[in-house]
Amino acid sequence: MKRIISLILISAICFSLTACGGSNDRTSNNTAVNNTSQNQTSYSGSAAAGSGKILIAYFAEAENSEVDVVASPSVVTVNGKTVGRMRALADMIQSRTGGDLFCIQTSVQYPGDIGDLIDYAAEEQDKNARPELTAHIENFDDYDTVFVGYPNWWYDMPMVMYSFFDEYDFSGKTIIPFNSHNGSRFSDTIQTISELEPNATVIKDGFTVNERDVADSADDIADWLSGLGY
Repeated sequence: MKRIISLILISAICFSLTACGGSNDRTSNNTAVNNTSQNQTSYSGSAAAGSGKILIAYFAEAENSEVDVVASPSVVTVNGKTVGRMRALADMIQSRTGGDLFCIQTSVQYPGDIGDLIDYAAEEQDKNARPELTAHIENFDDYDTVFVGYPNWWYDMPMVMYSFFDEYDFSGKTIIPFNSHNGSRFSDTIQTISELEPNATVIKDGFTVNERDVADSADDIADWLSGLGY
């Protein structure tokens, strides 16, 4: 059934596919990656900022794709630089918070064609798949606050995000979601994160933006972070 829906709605949903940016972008001075293989409380937008270390972890399809990142349909140009949508949002958050960047990577090579990718994502959901992670955070325990970014695929997080939450214990940490979408906003993903990480503080007032508006989101992100205390 999902395959039929995808053919009908392909031009309307287009997923919110995202990219991390090119290989040069992965050499940021503030990174937390190892590429060798690599009482839940919810608040609504106040007093989120703490004094501990900040991590900005995000998943991007183009860094796990059959096609080169610059050929991905999910890139935007910000200040003359072409980067993936989720990387663009993560960079905006980093510029305000000074957090470390981490790109969630998997062994899956996602199809470069949008129609094939939609079908593949639907199949992953049907199978409740857990794609293997190939990048790992060496010092996860050092972080008190984790911004978590992802696109909305089929009204849910990509299944690799479930692998990410399975791998790490977020107990005692604050999770701040951000995402891009093509009309579905967060759907129920913030509630899902709360259920996956019951011993973390999950901020309900995450940042969500239509994929078409990502490039112009810097001021909105600054206002959002200001409301969280950053």
